[in-house]
Amino acid sequence: MPTRREIIARIETPLTALYGEREARQIARIIVMELGGLCLTDLVAEPDKELGINELDRIIGELAAGRPLQYVLGHTEFYGLDFQVREGVLIPRPETEELVRWIAESPAPDNPAVLDVGTGSGCIAVTLARLIPGARVTAVDISEKALSIARENARRLDAEVDFRQGDALGELFPGQREQFDLIVSNPPYIPRREKASMRVNVTGYEPAEALFVEDDDPLIFYRAIARNARRLLRPGGRLYFEIHENFADETLRMLTREGFPDTAVRRDLNDKNRMTCSLQRR
Repeated sequence: MPTRREIIARIETPLTALYGEREARQIARIIVMELGGLCLTDLVAEPDKELGINELDRIIGELAAGRPLQYVLGHTEFYGLDFQVREGVLIPRPETEELVRWIAESPAPDNPAVLDVGTGSGCIAVTLARLIPGARVTAVDISEKALSIARENARRLDAEVDFRQGDALGELFPGQREQFDLIVSNPPYIPRREKASMRVNVTGYEPAEALFVEDDDPLIFYRAIARNARRLLRPGGRLYFEIHENFADETLRMLTREGFPDTAVRRDLNDKNRMTCSLQRR
């Protein structure tokens, strides 16, 4: 039976070309810890202890082909919570955690009504439902597959979220008088021209409809959601976006045209313009 050290090397070797040595080793360690029921201390203290992992060849093959680690494991951590992820939903990113933290740490009315547009795995909606006392959270996605996964995450994490199917590019809740205090969205924003420079673990596996927009209209989702927000936000309500770092100025101009001149931009931990907050004037 191979040792822990040998299994890590066996996983790491075919992944180095795709991820680089450091990230490949990190992935290998995560696999060994997760599937071997170990912690990092175990690997460091007893690297030569034998270990058996079922279907190791299959796992290595999937990883080497570019299938994301999160899909291989079937889950990922977001804001300290464990979310199920599968093909069909975007894998949550650290930048989105920063957006959630900004919302959670900002003043809000008592028992706010919150809308998450394009919920995917439900990571934003579920986390806000747990973080904001009394929040009444609604989440919308066009994909029934994504909604199924989001509902399961809400159930597992004991979060009250009303999930609905809807198209962010259309009119949300037509004919209804629903009003929200907070609207948040991390919509598709990567121009298709950038696809060629991206890793296969993203382009080959994560849902293209959650990632890419046409080159000639990269703000199509932001504009549509902003128009819905003008109708759905209460006076004094806020609209939050995760944005493309290269389109911050363009996004600000668009939001001003759509009736949100009071917009703040926030940089992420990498000092990139990645989030906006717009105030619905009274």
